[in-house]
Amino acid sequence: MTATTALTAQNTTGVKGIHVIPAAFVEQQIEACIEDVGVDVIKTGMLAAAETIDMVARQVAKHGITSLVVDPVMVSTSGAQLLPREAIRELSRHLLPRTTLLTPNIPEAILILSENGDSALAEKTICSVSDIESIGRRIQALGPEWVLVKGGHLPFRADMSVAETDDEKHVVVDLLVGPEGKVFIVQSPYQPSTSTHGTGCSLASAVAAGLAKGIDVPAAVHSACRYIEAGIRSAPKLGKGNGPLDHFHSIQSLPFAPGYFIEYLLQRPDVKDVWETFVYHPFVMALGDGTLPLESFRGYIVQDYLYLVHFSRANALAAYKSKDIESIGRANKIVGHIIHEMQLHVNYCKQFGISEQEIQATEEKQACTAYTRYVLDVGQSEDWL
Repeated sequence: MTATTALTAQNTTGVKGIHVIPAAFVEQQIEACIEDVGVDVIKTGMLAAAETIDMVARQVAKHGITSLVVDPVMVSTSGAQLLPREAIRELSRHLLPRTTLLTPNIPEAILILSENGDSALAEKTICSVSDIESIGRRIQALGPEWVLVKGGHLPFRADMSVAETDDEKHVVVDLLVGPEGKVFIVQSPYQPSTSTHGTGCSLASAVAAGLAKGIDVPAAVHSACRYIEAGIRSAPKLGKGNGPLDHFHSIQSLPFAPGYFIEYLLQRPDVKDVWETFVYHPFVMALGDGTLPLESFRGYIVQDYLYLVHFSRANALAAYKSKDIESIGRANKIVGHIIHEMQLHVNYCKQFGISEQEIQATEEKQACTAYTRYVLDVGQSEDWL
């Protein structure tokens, strides 16, 4: 469920305008979501104004929210200021003490420290991973239980020193600091990509989704970092500026509605003509309208009997390859149905003066042999399915 705090006019080249939603209306949205669906985790993004930040803090306290992920959206990927400086102080004072996980990038982390009087550390040049940890620890002292300092703005060389040229950019380091001195580092390969629009928002949302499933913070962060890495790698490369990543790289969707696979299959261009060739084959049409010569029908009944012999073998093989008694029972039941159908063939042939012994002695047609042996060969060499 979503409560919208601001509307932006933007594209991949930049933010053209921001319309802040009144805090009172945002509060109505939050109340509507919580009182109906409920909430496991709250994740904040662009809060836009000090009044909104104060209101969110009140809502978190009012509803006893115990899992809060705060993405301190302050500056967009294109460089636009998204949170006034006075609002940063409100964020630090009212929201960070209630925060489970804060996810600033390095420029946002420096802004937070600057607005909280820690100008010395904020102005210090970052030269190592330990410097990033120091920043995370100082921000953690402001109240968050965990702080993830995202390192996408400061790639490292392979030897873990800060890269100074594009050619030296090799590793991105995301550093998580937590209670009791815990430190977790997630290293990802640097990708020279412009498909980084909204990576911070997506990362925080992915972490929140993990927490909602009961995963602990370090595991949720690790999984989210891998999700974002893959999203950048498989991005559609849209727009002239910083385009979006691919949020759906690990989602598998069916091209048909549940229960309509056959309808979808028969409408495919590579299936439709083949299917119609079979369905409207002259033999099938003549069988249906009663014009099929009797001799052809007798030959068909005999060959179908021979086919059913091997079809029953295939289902017996399925029973053999099954791993549970229920599947074995289903396969055996199918064999029983086939035997019943074969008896119908025998009765038909008796009307034509053809005995069951004569049916069994009849040579299979080439098509019957080719099809049935293919089914059996695949059944022997592959698994149950």
